[in-house]
Amino acid sequence: MFYALALVLVSYLLGSVSAAVLVCKLLGKNDPRESGSGNPGATNVLRLHGKGPAIATLLGDIGKGVVPVLVARWLDLGPLVIGACACAAFLGHLFPIFFGFRGGKGVATFVGVLLAISPVLGLCFVGLWLLVAAITRYSSLAALTATAAMPLVGLSLDAPWPYVAAMAVMGSAIFYRHQANISRLLAGTEGRIGKR
Repeated sequence: MFYALALVLVSYLLGSVSAAVLVCKLLGKNDPRESGSGNPGATNVLRLHGKGPAIATLLGDIGKGVVPVLVARWLDLGPLVIGACACAAFLGHLFPIFFGFRGGKGVATFVGVLLAISPVLGLCFVGLWLLVAAITRYSSLAALTATAAMPLVGLSLDAPWPYVAAMAVMGSAIFYRHQANISRLLAGTEGRIGKR
């Protein structure tokens, strides 16, 4: 039990490391929390600073979701603890203790969690995101569509209930953090991919 609780805490701390802020700081770029949409995530970094920093941010945020889940699986701690570690890393990204609890929207870390739980889940998310993004050019709409589908995909793949529950919890948080995007989508003012 001690190891499980310790790993959940470490998962949160790892999730609290903001890839966007660190990448931009190392490259001498503006803090993404102070420019553009104000979101420390890959999409905002892409609009502000281009593809290189955005890719580095994306990989860092995905990695925060992958590592804790893989460690929990390697330790064979069971679906409940693995799901808890996934949620902890995700919540660390949303509410990072190292950055004043001002974090991102969680999509990339969610993808990392999915890939570590099951590559099929992760690939389903990425495939759906790419499809919707290619059709609409809206990153937020692609993310929301893929996020909403994941619990259903998990159920169809007979994923353990803690995984499905974790996906539902994280998905709800993603929708909550995208309230402004949803409002802009409905108003037709949401920024499209490729536009700064």
